[in-house]
Amino acid sequence: MGIEIQIPDIGDFKDIPIIEIHVKEGDTIGPDDPLVSLESDKATMDVPSPSAGVVERILVKLGDKVSEGSPLLVFKGEASQGVVKGAETAADAPAGADSAALLAKQEPAPSATPTPNSAPAAPAPSAGNLPDFSQIHASPGVRRLARELGLDLTAVKGTGEKGRITKEDVKGHLTRAAAPAAAASGTAAFSGGGMGIPEIPAVDFAKFGPIETLPLSRIKKISGAHLHRSWLNVPLVTHQDESDITETDTYRKELDAQGKELKDKGYRVTLLAFLIKAAVSALRKHPEFNASLSPEKDALILKRYYNIGVAVDTPDGLVVPVIKEADRKGLVEISRDLGAISAKARDGKLSAADMQGATFSISSLGGIGGTAFTPLVNAPEVAILGVARAKMSPVWNGTAFTPRLIVPLSLSYDHRVIDGALAARFTRHLAHVLEDVRRLVV
Repeated sequence: MGIEIQIPDIGDFKDIPIIEIHVKEGDTIGPDDPLVSLESDKATMDVPSPSAGVVERILVKLGDKVSEGSPLLVFKGEASQGVVKGAETAADAPAGADSAALLAKQEPAPSATPTPNSAPAAPAPSAGNLPDFSQIHASPGVRRLARELGLDLTAVKGTGEKGRITKEDVKGHLTRAAAPAAAASGTAAFSGGGMGIPEIPAVDFAKFGPIETLPLSRIKKISGAHLHRSWLNVPLVTHQDESDITETDTYRKELDAQGKELKDKGYRVTLLAFLIKAAVSALRKHPEFNASLSPEKDALILKRYYNIGVAVDTPDGLVVPVIKEADRKGLVEISRDLGAISAKARDGKLSAADMQGATFSISSLGGIGGTAFTPLVNAPEVAILGVARAKMSPVWNGTAFTPRLIVPLSLSYDHRVIDGALAARFTRHLAHVLEDVRRLVV
């Protein structure tokens, strides 16, 4: 008897149309191989196989709408040991690809904006009338891009390995199609008409010496697109300040030394817990930072909860799990949550819920090094705090120079919502609170 595979935890998404079916009956597939692709108005995601198996029966068709728990397909019984457990929750799937797929769920899908010199894109197909690109040698992301642009992939020549169609092939096809119109109108390609950003020309690096091509991890592929969107859409400014954490770090070390129970469980009391509490204090005083622009860009949505996203370095790239209700937790509880969620991130076991709902983010490079940097705002948030490594510096106290532990702070913000004066006040308040641990409980 076959074992039924269901749609795993996909966060808050419901009734999402299936835009791709990547397998057919009789296929032998491996763990994490994509089974289907789903697309809502806000996100696109692949549903990976929870285990190796042989497809006995497919229970869905192109255009069907599914939610968590919807039947997807049936694996043959002998080849599907452990499939049911893996299909129950995204957090149980193998490390690596699943975490990246979950990242995709919280990122808005890129939209295609017509340019003055290109033909208007065809209307987006409805869920019941989606073009079938299943036989085209291209990734799900390329097929989705083609649908958004109303482009027939059968007319595009692939230049990737074994003729695979890449995003560059799609863009090149559109550029070639738009060129005659631009020439006819006598308009220069970039004369202020907003045609977009020119691609970097391809270079055959093998002409100059030996090369090696390493594929990007799924996390980097997905987060890269999101970061690019944020960079293009958010008018970014970074304000920098410093905080004297000499007294706070002394208390942190005392608290960490007393926390034997935390150490036994692999957790530590780190400066990041203090930064989270200080950030909550600053967010309460300046609620514009704990907000998002409305979709129409004419209003500010203030959030009355405080969920702090924390960038975590993993072997496959950065992920941003979220510490929920940080305003209701103490330093030790936050330290415990940080240890647990960081371990899940490194093991590739983050669920969709673990990475949703952040109102403000912190990216700390203190454990690595550096003096300052410009973190990118994790839109639709409007600000992010970057923290570099603290160092001992001579500080004049009025009579002499004394050694003090100084931590550099870099606040990047969306200039449509926050101006320079407000950013300076926010950062100074955060630094002020961080300098004296007693202010964290006020």
